[in-house]
Order: sequence, then structure tokens, then C-alpha cells
Amino acid sequence: MNRIFVYEYLSGGGEMAPGELLAMGQSMRDAIMADLLRLGNHEVSVATCQLASTVPEPARPVTPRPGESAFDFVARQADAHDLAWVVAPETDGLLARLSQCVDPGRWLGCEGPAIQLATSKRMTLMTLAEAGIATPLAFEHEQETTRWVVKPDDGAGAVATRLHHDPAAAVDDWSGRSRAGSPMAVEPWVEGAALSLSLLCGRKRCDLLSINRQHLDIDEQGFLSFRSVEVNVIPLTDPRAAALGTLAARVHQAIPGLRGFVGIDLVWHQRRGPVVIEVNPRVTSAYVGLSRSLGRNLAAEVIATRDDERASKPKAAHSHA
Repeated sequence: MNRIFVYEYLSGGGEMAPGELLAMGQSMRDAIMADLLRLGNHEVSVATCQLASTVPEPARPVTPRPGESAFDFVARQADAHDLAWVVAPETDGLLARLSQCVDPGRWLGCEGPAIQLATSKRMTLMTLAEAGIATPLAFEHEQETTRWVVKPDDGAGAVATRLHHDPAAAVDDWSGRSRAGSPMAVEPWVEGAALSLSLLCGRKRCDLLSINRQHLDIDEQGFLSFRSVEVNVIPLTDPRAAALGTLAARVHQAIPGLRGFVGIDLVWHQRRGPVVIEVNPRVTSAYVGLSRSLGRNLAAEVIATRDDERASKPKAAHSHA
């Protein structure tokens, strides 16, 4: 029986967060936990803190020791389990650093180089553009571009993201916040339907699980906020699905090391079709409710994808002295 450690950064005591962010993190934690418990053949330990909801039996709650850092806590728990499934934002290299705390043989998720690349929004777009994939960079010199967005280069979701109608104001915003010490990105705002893709990735496979619709709010100052995501709302029989499946496969090929559950945020542009905004090398909010919607246990499939890869690796030759 495998022992699995589930760690979601905010609900696991990583840092204090606004209520809506904690609730979002907790919902992802609970969705993963529920899928694992339904398997019935895994011992599941779940990181929690005083602000998070109770972890139900038979899952086992685990908490950091007083003064223990998130990195030491994850390393300690990972060493005591067969597998570790970690969900955390890429901000400040957090997800990449957490991945380094876990033995690669225990890690359920994307490989380190893929996480590091996806952590930089600008480098991700440049890598995808070099592979011939449409990104906002293609709109930088288009007359139709009338709005520009400034956001943390290593941000998650719509946090600290601001929309500008004037390119000069966008550059001023980018420059001011960059000087303040935060790596920022500025790029054209792509008009169209905000969508996301949920993928199941292995070394040689990339399955498009669902096409989701994202809902964002923009306040009077132009600041964006993530409101919700509707999972699996566009069927894979939709005319756009073939193009989106091809896009997913091309992103998977362009960023080696995407593994397990991966998200792609994109805009469906009326003329150019799908335009990739960012790649999320981890579980996203779209995981919540997706197993039920698809009639599949995604946790089982993530584990199976990893096990298939381990089984397919050639065994090291033994030398005889």
C-alpha cells in the first residue's frame, strides 16, 4: 500500500493568505484527497493548519513543527512517504524549490526544468513562440492591440495583474514595479474568450482532459482578479477541440518535463484561434470537480502515468567484478 503525502501550500500552513486564496487552495487539496481516498489502497497524509478545514478520516492530518519552514516540512514528510503530491504557486520560485526538497522518485508532478521555465511567464512565451505557437508576443506590433497587461513575471493567476489602455502607462507601471524589486512582464492584451486546458502528461503522452472557461473581473483601476472556472464546459466534440488538442501536444513537446496534471491558460482569438497566455506546471483550480465531471479518477491516472514511466525505463546493467 503506497503512502502518499498531499501538500497544498496555503492550506498546509505555508503562509497566511486572504480568505479567498486559502479557500481556493483548500478546494484543490480536498479534491486531490477525495480522489486518493476513493482508491482505497493508499495511505493518505494531508498537510493542514489551524485556518484550514478538518482533514476527514481515513486521511491523516500532518502539520509543520513550530518554526519549521515549508521546505523542511515537505522534505521531512516526503521522506516518510512513498509519493509526494505538492501544489504551490510558482511565485518567488516556490514550487521549484519545493520540488528540490523531494526525491525525484517520490515526486508526483512536473520535472524541475519544466517548473523553472514555466515560472517565468516571459521565458515561457518566448520558448513557445520559437516553437511556432501563438502567444501574446505575436500581437506586440499589431494595430489591433489597444490594451496592455502588466503582471508579475513569476506570478500565479491574476494576482497583481493590471490592464492599461495606454502603452506608455503600461511601460511606466512595468518600470516602477520592476525597480521596486519585483520581476514584471508587460505584454499585449489578447481579445477573445478566456479558456484553460487541463492535461494529463507523461513522457510520451499528452491527453487533453477538458476545455474550461475562465471568468475574470476587472476593476475601475484595471486590476484583474480571478473569479471562477467552469470545468469541462466545451465538449471535446466541439469544432475548436481538435485545434486545442494539437496545441496541447505542441506545448508538451516544446517544454520537456511536463508531467502529471498540467494547465494551459489561453485566449481564443477570433482571427488567430488559440493564443497561449501561460502554462501552469501543477494542479490548478480546474482540477476541482473534474474527476466527477469526466467520470474518471484523475489521481489514479496521475499515479498510473508516473508508474508507467518508471516501468518503461531500462534497468541499469550490473557489472560483475
